[in-house]
Amino acid sequence: AAMAGGARRLYRRVLQLHRALPPALRDLGDRYVKEEFRRHKEAGPAEAQRFLREWEATLIQQQINEDKQNMREKAVYGIQLTEEKLNDFRDEQIGQLKELMDEATKPNKKITISKDSEYKT
Repeated sequence: AAMAGGARRLYRRVLQLHRALPPALRDLGDRYVKEEFRRHKEAGPAEAQRFLREWEATLIQQQINEDKQNMREKAVYGIQLTEEKLNDFRDEQIGQLKELMDEATKPNKKITISKDSEYKT
């Protein structure tokens, strides 16, 4: 139960940090976070602990990037994954990262804002 409460707080904090992202990145990031947390809902204690530890580290890095951005007014998104961390990922996770990278780096992605503040790609 304590782990579930900690996971909920972490989940909410990550989504709160996403509010500072441009709309397209926010949507992409929110979907990714929701999928990842949903996938790990039934994880065993060791895997759940590792999952939460990695997301906490990511959250700290996001906060650092946000602070740097506020200081220099230049947007910085994401973190660099070390080879060691990548080697710890399962094939499915590597595939998800590839899909995320492909989606985030699509060329000529156009976003328009409509009257009702919705965005379209």
